[in-house]
Amino acid sequence: MSMVHESKAPVIEVGWEVCNRVGGIYTVLRTKAAQMVARYGDAYAVLGPLNAHDAQVEFEDMAVPAPIAAGVDGLRKAGVRCRAGRWLVQGRPVAVLLDVASLQDRVASAAGALSDPLERAADLDDALIRDAIAFGEGVRIFASAVENASDKPLLIHMHEWQAATSAFALAQLGSGIRTVFTTHATLLGRYMAGDMQRSHERLEAIDADALAEHYGIGFQHGIERLAAASATVFSTVSSTTARECSALLGRDPDILLPNGININRFEVIHEFQGLHQRNKNRLHEFSRGYFFPSYEFDLDETLYFVNSGRFEFRNKGMDMCLDALAQLNERLKHTQSTKTIVFFLISNRPVRSMSVGSLEYRSMFQELQSIAKQISLEVENELIGEISSGRIPDLNALVSDPTRLRLRRAMQAWEREWLPPIVTHDLIDDVHDPVLERLRSLKLFNLEEDRVKVVYHPQFVDSTNPLFGMEYEDLIRGCHLGVFPSAYEPWGYTPLECLAMGIPAVSSTLAGFGTYASNLKNNLSKHGLYLVDRDRRPYTEAVNQLSDQLFSFSAMTRRQRVAQRNRAEQLAQHFDWKLLARHYEDAHNRAMQA
Repeated sequence: MSMVHESKAPVIEVGWEVCNRVGGIYTVLRTKAAQMVARYGDAYAVLGPLNAHDAQVEFEDMAVPAPIAAGVDGLRKAGVRCRAGRWLVQGRPVAVLLDVASLQDRVASAAGALSDPLERAADLDDALIRDAIAFGEGVRIFASAVENASDKPLLIHMHEWQAATSAFALAQLGSGIRTVFTTHATLLGRYMAGDMQRSHERLEAIDADALAEHYGIGFQHGIERLAAASATVFSTVSSTTARECSALLGRDPDILLPNGININRFEVIHEFQGLHQRNKNRLHEFSRGYFFPSYEFDLDETLYFVNSGRFEFRNKGMDMCLDALAQLNERLKHTQSTKTIVFFLISNRPVRSMSVGSLEYRSMFQELQSIAKQISLEVENELIGEISSGRIPDLNALVSDPTRLRLRRAMQAWEREWLPPIVTHDLIDDVHDPVLERLRSLKLFNLEEDRVKVVYHPQFVDSTNPLFGMEYEDLIRGCHLGVFPSAYEPWGYTPLECLAMGIPAVSSTLAGFGTYASNLKNNLSKHGLYLVDRDRRPYTEAVNQLSDQLFSFSAMTRRQRVAQRNRAEQLAQHFDWKLLARHYEDAHNRAMQA
């Protein structure tokens, strides 16, 4: 563990997702922590809201070094409840968690102080706004106490609007505090993308404040603008979000802070090919149980594609996936291809439960597996006995009658006359679900003659899942291609994580990761990353491009896919935090020298 670096000024990263598993910024802060500790030692700390559930697992209370301890004392003297110790992630950074409930009596006055610079009043009936303002007051108290106790300037790095309600107040405290504000995606940009086609082309033409009011996010948008204006250094994660910031927040970012991953988490030292094979075999087991009662296809000629993540049908490119897969289905049928594509769409939607049919298919397959093992054991024992006695065995007589009867009954129950379902769960609103609406319009029904089969799994996957019985990461490792042609993606961790596991992936030119990677290497597809041009191409042309990419991938030989998986894993090395954390250090140095 790093010890205190006395020569370094305190660096505090403030995030709503510190030890609080909410979304992508949690991943950024968690995976980056080891590199920040390596650079700053115990002069580095993270500050977040207290989520008792996550803290129970991820946090350990212990003494913290000066001057962080001075900030903790300042909070407690002000009547603010907090916990101080270590975040139990790689690097074990010093961490302070604020109980926002103990700050609620300060919300009204803090909101009043914001009303003039924001030129609007906060909606204090909104629980998240109240908590964000309360959290900001805690940040201000903590920062002031740390600054008073340190003989060096204090750097506060804030992530997203929830952590930046104190940005204006910190700027007023004096030259001893420098701030960096990072927006990972403007809130207004996200709303626009979900509501407008090709919203990236309309950024400069809209009245941002009026549109924010229209969406009911006027306060949050105002905090983003105020934080961007108040910060010593303003930053964002990609050139994609930089365009948003310039148009919607009124300030060009000073620096880009691309997101990385901790490669060590995925590194299996030449084993990723073996892991792919083992987990692909587990997906073959799923296919046998899910499809084979209705019809069979050649598993040696089967490829598994996947799209997964938060449910944003258009923003995440789910619509484009399905449209391109429908084209691919027709092309594979037209060319009489022997390939079968099984496409998993994994997200989180309101469901009643897993469908009875899905559970029955898995249960019946497990029964067949049990019978097969019993028969193997019986045959082995009887065969050894016959051979050792010098007799040529009658193989048909080696299985007992009760086992034969059990097998016949299981096989009779196994066969079915209906099609494999396109969705694994009973959705609350089956009729209006965007995925099912699109699958119905495209007539992707898992017909026997279809070369593309769809498995829509509207719940996230873990090892307790009765259909797959495997962790999400293992499912990804078993797939051949991740397909993420996003229409709006400030960064995009899913294709990057695929590459880190040696699985080729599709991204888009409207994803921060995609645009960053396009400036990194030429001929990205050779290295396992396919980019759909969604910036300049209209939707139908982008669908055609994706269909071409999927068709070309499906035509590759096994040897070509193995070589590409090697290159994909090598490409991911460029996104290790060991390389990308220097951008954070650059931002911090720039703020300190301002």
